[in-house]
Amino acid sequence: MNATPSPRWDRVNSRQLIANARSIYFRYLSDAGRSAEPTGVVLCSRSGEGRVVFDMPTLLPDEDFVSTQLLRGKSSRRGLTRG
Repeated sequence: MNATPSPRWDRVNSRQLIANARSIYFRYLSDAGRSAEPTGVVLCSRSGEGRVVFDMPTLLPDEDFVSTQLLRGKSSRRGLTRG
């Protein structure tokens, strides 16, 4: 099954969750150099702590997964012109 776990957007502060995940992700990128590309970030809703993951995670009940695709944004939406 290729389903990517996604936060329950109705139960989280999406702005804060994405901001925290981006902070962890970009800190990893600046520290890691040219390592393997992570699949995303797992955040604990209780502590606010998180970690970069490289495989689809099995989440605990108080954890949320945010994919790197969401963290980087979809660049294909920008700069599109109609012919």
